[in-house]
Order: sequence, then C-alpha cells, then structure tokens
Amino acid sequence: MIYELRIYETVPGRLPALNDRFAKHTCGFFKKHGIHIVGFWTEDIGTSNQLVYMLGFDSLADREKKWAAFQADPGWIKVRAESEKDGPINARVKNVILRPTNYSPMQ
Repeated sequence: MIYELRIYETVPGRLPALNDRFAKHTCGFFKKHGIHIVGFWTEDIGTSNQLVYMLGFDSLADREKKWAAFQADPGWIKVRAESEKDGPINARVKNVILRPTNYSPMQ
C-alpha cells in the first residue's frame, strides 16, 4: 500500500463549498473509481481554510490509473465546474505520496 496525503488550501471563505463538494459528490466519485478513502480532517487549531485528507492505493501504478479515470469522469468534470461557477475553491493543493515503514501499524 501507498498513501497520498493531500492538503487543499481554499480561497478565503470557500472551505464550506469544498466540504460540501466532497460530502455530496467527490466521495461518491472516489468510490466509483475504487479510490480508498482513509479520512478527512480540518484543523481545530491552526489554519482555518484547509482540508486535509488521505487516500490509499495498492501501488503508484494503481494510483495513476484510478486518478486518471476520476479526472476524466464526465460527471466529475460537470460537478467541479458547477461548484466553481462563483469562482475557484482552491488556492493551492499540496500532495505527498507516503509509503509505510515496515514497523508501521498501518500497512
């Protein structure tokens, strides 16, 4: 397994729109394309306009295949466009690919 940690920094005031899009749409598209959702977090203390989440994949090749299918999904393209009709939601996106150590309880 590999894990992808993603941090979305939203445009000020747009975190509710991002959370809404994930809750109502994105998670469903992830499931449709076999993308394993580990979890989602917002910060109680710290930056207030960020969504942090983690996904799991069998391998880098599995990640590439599933992300490509997700990004090309016509339903996702439509939902994303509709959710950004009032302007972009994200200012920046950071992602890191993580591989568990041999002593990590999460493999």
